[in-house]
Amino acid sequence: MSASHALRILSVGPGTTLQDAGRHGYLRYGVTAAGPMDPLAHATANLAVGNAPGATAIEVSLGGVELTAEARPLTVAVAGGDFAITLDGRPLPSAVLLILEPGAVLKIRAGQSGSWCYLAIAGHLAVPQVLGSNATHTRTGFGGVDGRALAAGDVLRVEPSHLSAPSFGVIAAPWLDRPLGVIRVVLGPQDDYFSDDQITAFLAGPWILSNKADRMAYFLEGPQLTHIRGYNIVSDGIAMGAVQVPGNGQPIVLMADRQSTGGYPKIATVIGPDLGRLAQARPGTTFRFAAISIADAVEARRNEAAVLARGPVVEPLVRTQFSSEFLLGLNLIDGVVSSTEQAIASYP
Repeated sequence: MSASHALRILSVGPGTTLQDAGRHGYLRYGVTAAGPMDPLAHATANLAVGNAPGATAIEVSLGGVELTAEARPLTVAVAGGDFAITLDGRPLPSAVLLILEPGAVLKIRAGQSGSWCYLAIAGHLAVPQVLGSNATHTRTGFGGVDGRALAAGDVLRVEPSHLSAPSFGVIAAPWLDRPLGVIRVVLGPQDDYFSDDQITAFLAGPWILSNKADRMAYFLEGPQLTHIRGYNIVSDGIAMGAVQVPGNGQPIVLMADRQSTGGYPKIATVIGPDLGRLAQARPGTTFRFAAISIADAVEARRNEAAVLARGPVVEPLVRTQFSSEFLLGLNLIDGVVSSTEQAIASYP
């Protein structure tokens, strides 16, 4: 490893962590997977820099992050929500591949929409694994940097790779343009704890994402659901996307840092391809659920896998995609730089 390749965190808001594809195979020991809140965006950023889709990347929360490369340039990509990105103060598109030169400052801040974005670095982040993964689970102190969120002053060592793709461009990934609207679910496994009219009410909504939303769970507000067989069950395993209905009748969607088991009936489970879309919602967002079959959920997952197999396209930036602020920051002058007759006469 070249110790000269490193990324330094200059400032960071709460909840920005390292995440890979997750820590799988330990649920029976009470260890949940963690991993990215928006797996599709996480994979897209990694693919744009030539990494495996599940490689370790920085998951950036609405608090944002400010960072720089130390000593050697690094190729990085940002993808996810519509965040505001600047390089040395110059605005860039919200999905972009770039070379981060030493000393240059890349800032990522909450933008128009979305709650999470991902910064992938071409190569490998040299962070010790815990149970075979770099995924950070802050509640248990597993993974990432000492099991915690990133902090100002952290230096992340990088084993770099070489990228043959364009080194600066817009990441064309239309699959990340996902208005919320309707979230698809598969009913169950305890939907028999609810009468038909309550299932209908659950699907009709509408549901509002409350302010109680973090990596563990998203709490919803809407019609009060009632149980026909009580609201306690023998605790069983919890998958990301499971929709629990506690005694107050307001559903809770379990997310990446969920607990390993739960004792409330699960009326439905959000399908994998819609998890990232739900994760990108901000408090106050209104949506409803739609029930689909397991076969349709599998087909949706296959379609998502096919999209990722083709990978994102990195398109060169053209001047119409630059803001005035960006262009004013560049040296666009060439040729004659003096208006004196002597200077003009000497110009070839």
